[in-house]
Amino acid sequence: MPDYSNVLAIIHASDNPDQLRQFIENANRMDAKDVYAAAFRRLVEILPAADLEPVALDFWRSIHALEERLREERGKTVRLSRTRQKIGRVGVMKTLGDLALASSPSEGFDMLLERGMPDLTAEAVVLRHEREFEPQVVVAARQRLEGAGVEIDSLSGA
Repeated sequence: MPDYSNVLAIIHASDNPDQLRQFIENANRMDAKDVYAAAFRRLVEILPAADLEPVALDFWRSIHALEERLREERGKTVRLSRTRQKIGRVGVMKTLGDLALASSPSEGFDMLLERGMPDLTAEAVVLRHEREFEPQVVVAARQRLEGAGVEIDSLSGA
């Protein structure tokens, strides 16, 4: 197994989305799963604006993660337009609450689960910041994730 420690150190320090996307592309080509995962997570970490509130920052990371994965899969830029528009209309907190309380999971929820990223769902964001939400929103988020077979303890900070 190749030693990618130098590459991983560069990735960890990088603030350059284009450089990180190149690492992702190269890692895919070389089937270097650890490098791919590190570059992808770092890209998602740096894409949102740093001056956002913690809940908003966490949610924007989720949005960017799914958009990046879809861009990768489809070979073109993909935006979660409806989610972005709703955030613009009602804000991050209301959008998260509405997603958690909806009678059925959002398309983004399903897409994130299919891609092995349950920690990036809106529901996981709610659980990581549960003090910021009404109890019924937290309960709904927890039930949705548990109903999908997600291990709640595996979600960072939940």
